[in-house]
Amino acid sequence: MNLRNKSLLLSFAFSMAVSAPAMANEQVSAEGAQSEVIHLAQVSGANIFNRNLKKEEQRNAPPPEDGIHDTENEGTFVLQAPLEAYQGLPPSEYGNYVDWVKAIDEKKLNPRWDRVNSAEEPFVMDMDIVREVKASVPDVVFPHRQHTEWLACSNCHPAIFIPQKGANQINMSGILLGQQCGVCHGKVSFPITTKSCVKCHSKPKPADWQPPLSESTLKNPWR
Repeated sequence: MNLRNKSLLLSFAFSMAVSAPAMANEQVSAEGAQSEVIHLAQVSGANIFNRNLKKEEQRNAPPPEDGIHDTENEGTFVLQAPLEAYQGLPPSEYGNYVDWVKAIDEKKLNPRWDRVNSAEEPFVMDMDIVREVKASVPDVVFPHRQHTEWLACSNCHPAIFIPQKGANQINMSGILLGQQCGVCHGKVSFPITTKSCVKCHSKPKPADWQPPLSESTLKNPWR
Protein backbone atom coordinates (compact mmCIF):
# COMPACT_ATOMS: atom_id res chain seq x y z
CA MET A 1 0.00 0.00 0.00
CA ASN A 2 1.47 3.30 -1.08
CA LEU A 3 1.64 6.44 1.03
CA ARG A 4 -1.36 8.05 -0.66
CA ASN A 5 -3.64 5.08 0.03
CA LYS A 6 -2.46 4.90 3.66
CA SER A 7 -3.31 8.57 4.10
CA LEU A 8 -6.78 8.07 2.63
CA LEU A 9 -7.40 5.06 4.87
CA LEU A 10 -6.31 6.93 7.98
CA SER A 11 -8.49 9.91 7.05
CA PHE A 12 -11.50 7.63 6.56
CA ALA A 13 -10.91 5.84 9.88
CA PHE A 14 -10.55 9.16 11.70
CA SER A 15 -13.74 10.55 10.17
CA MET A 16 -15.67 7.41 11.17
CA ALA A 17 -14.32 7.63 14.72
CA VAL A 18 -15.46 11.24 15.00
CA SER A 19 -18.86 10.77 13.36
CA ALA A 20 -19.80 7.59 15.23
CA PRO A 21 -20.48 9.31 18.58
CA ALA A 22 -22.37 12.06 16.77
CA MET A 23 -24.53 9.51 14.98
CA ALA A 24 -25.13 7.74 18.26
CA ASN A 25 -26.10 11.03 19.91
CA GLU A 26 -28.49 11.78 17.05
CA GLN A 27 -30.06 8.37 17.51
CA VAL A 28 -30.40 8.90 21.26
CA SER A 29 -31.82 12.37 20.66
CA ALA A 30 -34.33 10.96 18.20
CA GLU A 31 -35.33 8.25 20.66
CA GLY A 32 -35.52 10.82 23.44
CA ALA A 33 -37.64 13.13 21.32
CA GLN A 34 -39.96 10.26 20.51
CA SER A 35 -40.38 9.35 24.17
CA GLU A 36 -40.87 13.01 25.02
CA VAL A 37 -43.67 13.33 22.47
CA ILE A 38 -45.39 10.31 23.97
CA HIS A 39 -44.97 11.79 27.41
CA LEU A 40 -46.42 15.15 26.34
CA ALA A 41 -49.35 13.42 24.69
CA GLN A 42 -50.09 11.59 27.91
CA VAL A 43 -49.97 14.82 29.91
CA SER A 44 -52.17 16.58 27.37
CA GLY A 45 -54.71 13.80 27.66
CA ALA A 46 -54.92 14.38 31.41
CA ASN A 47 -55.46 18.13 31.01
CA ILE A 48 -59.08 18.88 31.96
CA PHE A 49 -59.25 22.65 31.66
CA ASN A 50 -60.75 22.43 28.16
CA ARG A 51 -63.65 20.56 29.70
CA ASN A 52 -64.32 23.47 32.02
CA LEU A 53 -64.32 25.91 29.12
CA LYS A 54 -66.24 23.69 26.72
CA LYS A 55 -69.37 25.30 25.34
CA GLU A 56 -72.37 23.24 26.32
CA GLU A 57 -74.72 22.04 23.63
CA GLN A 58 -77.86 22.35 25.78
CA ARG A 59 -78.62 24.53 28.78
CA ASN A 60 -79.40 22.56 31.93
CA ALA A 61 -79.97 19.27 30.12
CA PRO A 62 -82.01 16.57 31.86
CA PRO A 63 -79.90 14.23 34.05
CA PRO A 64 -79.87 11.35 31.52
CA GLU A 65 -78.56 13.73 28.83
CA ASP A 66 -76.13 15.97 30.73
CA GLY A 67 -73.12 13.69 30.41
CA ILE A 68 -72.60 13.75 34.18
CA HIS A 69 -75.14 11.31 35.62
CA ASP A 70 -74.87 7.55 35.20
CA THR A 71 -77.40 6.47 32.59
CA GLU A 72 -77.07 2.85 33.74
CA ASN A 73 -78.52 3.87 37.10
CA GLU A 74 -82.32 3.81 37.10
CA GLY A 75 -82.38 6.62 39.65
CA THR A 76 -80.99 9.00 37.03
CA PHE A 77 -84.28 8.86 35.13
CA VAL A 78 -86.27 9.67 38.29
CA LEU A 79 -84.40 12.91 39.05
CA GLN A 80 -86.25 16.15 38.40
CA ALA A 81 -85.08 18.01 35.30
CA PRO A 82 -83.19 21.26 36.11
CA LEU A 83 -85.40 23.47 33.96
CA GLU A 84 -88.34 22.35 36.08
CA ALA A 85 -86.52 22.40 39.41
CA TYR A 86 -85.05 25.90 38.91
CA GLN A 87 -88.36 27.63 38.18
CA GLY A 88 -88.86 30.67 40.40
CA LEU A 89 -85.18 31.02 41.30
CA PRO A 90 -83.32 34.23 40.31
CA PRO A 91 -81.55 33.80 36.98
CA SER A 92 -77.86 34.25 36.21
CA GLU A 93 -75.81 34.18 33.02
CA TYR A 94 -73.18 31.93 34.59
CA GLY A 95 -72.93 28.22 35.30
CA ASN A 96 -76.34 26.57 35.40
CA TYR A 97 -77.96 30.00 35.04
CA VAL A 98 -79.21 30.30 38.62
CA ASP A 99 -78.00 32.99 41.03
CA TRP A 100 -77.68 30.73 44.05
CA VAL A 101 -76.38 33.45 46.38
CA LYS A 102 -79.31 35.71 45.52
CA ALA A 103 -81.66 32.78 46.01
CA ILE A 104 -80.44 32.43 49.60
CA ASP A 105 -80.52 36.19 50.23
CA GLU A 106 -84.14 36.27 49.04
CA LYS A 107 -84.97 33.28 51.28
CA LYS A 108 -85.99 31.18 48.30
CA LEU A 109 -83.53 28.54 49.43
CA ASN A 110 -82.61 27.40 52.92
CA PRO A 111 -79.68 24.95 52.75
CA ARG A 112 -79.73 22.28 55.42
CA TRP A 113 -76.57 22.65 57.46
CA ASP A 114 -76.61 19.25 59.17
CA ARG A 115 -77.77 16.03 57.57
CA VAL A 116 -79.27 14.68 60.80
CA ASN A 117 -80.24 17.76 62.80
CA SER A 118 -82.44 20.06 60.72
CA ALA A 119 -82.32 22.74 63.43
CA GLU A 120 -78.51 23.08 63.27
CA GLU A 121 -77.46 26.66 62.49
CA PRO A 122 -74.65 27.38 59.99
CA PHE A 123 -71.40 29.02 61.04
CA VAL A 124 -71.35 32.02 58.70
CA MET A 125 -68.17 34.11 58.49
CA ASP A 126 -68.89 37.53 57.00
CA MET A 127 -65.37 38.44 55.91
CA ASP A 128 -63.92 39.33 52.53
CA ILE A 129 -60.35 38.57 51.51
CA VAL A 130 -58.73 40.69 48.80
CA ARG A 131 -55.98 39.06 46.78
CA GLU A 132 -53.91 41.58 44.87
CA VAL A 133 -53.15 40.61 41.29
CA LYS A 134 -49.82 41.69 39.79
CA ALA A 135 -51.35 42.06 36.33
CA SER A 136 -53.52 44.99 35.31
CA VAL A 137 -56.76 43.05 35.78
CA PRO A 138 -58.88 43.91 38.85
CA ASP A 139 -57.95 42.30 42.17
CA VAL A 140 -59.81 39.25 43.44
CA VAL A 141 -62.33 39.53 46.27
CA PHE A 142 -63.16 36.26 48.02
CA PRO A 143 -66.39 36.55 50.03
CA HIS A 144 -66.50 34.14 52.97
CA ARG A 145 -70.16 34.82 53.72
CA GLN A 146 -71.48 33.51 50.41
CA HIS A 147 -69.33 30.39 50.75
CA THR A 148 -69.91 29.60 54.43
CA GLU A 149 -73.68 29.83 53.98
CA TRP A 150 -73.31 26.65 51.96
CA LEU A 151 -70.14 25.02 53.25
CA ALA A 152 -68.37 24.26 56.51
CA CYS A 153 -64.84 25.65 56.89
CA SER A 154 -63.43 22.12 56.77
CA ASN A 155 -64.48 21.78 53.12
CA CYS A 156 -61.61 24.08 52.14
CA HIS A 157 -59.27 24.34 55.13
CA PRO A 158 -56.59 23.15 55.39
CA ALA A 159 -56.63 20.57 52.57
CA ILE A 160 -57.22 23.05 49.72
CA PHE A 161 -56.23 26.37 51.27
CA ILE A 162 -53.99 26.91 54.30
CA PRO A 163 -55.74 29.51 56.51
CA GLN A 164 -52.71 31.78 56.70
CA LYS A 165 -51.85 34.94 54.80
CA GLY A 166 -49.32 34.36 52.04
CA ALA A 167 -49.40 30.59 52.43
CA ASN A 168 -51.35 29.86 49.23
CA GLN A 169 -50.03 30.31 45.72
CA ILE A 170 -53.10 30.66 43.52
CA ASN A 171 -52.95 30.97 39.75
CA MET A 172 -55.34 30.57 36.84
CA SER A 173 -53.46 27.59 35.41
CA GLY A 174 -54.07 25.57 38.57
CA ILE A 175 -57.70 26.69 38.79
CA LEU A 176 -58.38 25.68 35.19
CA LEU A 177 -56.79 22.29 35.90
CA GLY A 178 -59.31 21.67 38.68
CA GLN A 179 -57.07 22.72 41.57
CA GLN A 180 -57.47 25.46 44.21
CA CYS A 181 -60.72 27.33 43.39
CA GLY A 182 -61.22 24.91 40.49
CA VAL A 183 -61.95 22.08 42.92
CA CYS A 184 -65.53 23.40 42.97
CA HIS A 185 -65.75 26.01 40.22
CA GLY A 186 -66.31 24.23 36.93
CA LYS A 187 -67.84 21.22 38.70
CA VAL A 188 -70.44 22.11 41.34
CA SER A 189 -70.23 25.90 41.03
CA PHE A 190 -70.11 28.33 38.14
CA PRO A 191 -67.32 27.49 35.68
CA ILE A 192 -64.35 29.67 34.82
CA THR A 193 -65.17 31.34 31.51
CA THR A 194 -64.40 34.70 29.95
CA LYS A 195 -67.86 35.93 31.04
CA SER A 196 -67.37 34.91 34.66
CA CYS A 197 -64.00 36.64 35.23
CA VAL A 198 -65.69 39.70 36.75
CA LYS A 199 -67.35 37.62 39.46
CA CYS A 200 -63.97 37.13 41.15
CA HIS A 201 -61.86 39.95 39.69
CA SER A 202 -64.21 42.57 41.07
CA LYS A 203 -62.02 45.18 42.78
CA PRO A 204 -60.60 47.74 40.29
CA LYS A 205 -57.00 48.85 40.60
CA PRO A 206 -56.35 52.32 42.10
CA ALA A 207 -56.05 55.19 39.62
CA ASP A 208 -52.31 55.52 40.35
CA TRP A 209 -51.59 51.79 40.07
CA GLN A 210 -48.33 50.79 38.38
CA PRO A 211 -47.19 47.24 37.59
CA PRO A 212 -44.70 46.01 40.21
CA LEU A 213 -41.07 45.66 39.23
CA SER A 214 -39.18 42.43 39.77
CA GLU A 215 -36.28 42.24 42.22
CA SER A 216 -33.79 41.87 39.38
CA THR A 217 -35.15 45.01 37.73
CA LEU A 218 -34.89 46.95 40.99
CA LYS A 219 -31.30 45.81 41.52
CA ASN A 220 -30.16 46.39 37.93
CA PRO A 221 -32.58 48.79 36.28
CA TRP A 222 -32.23 49.07 32.52
CA ARG A 223 -31.49 52.62 31.35
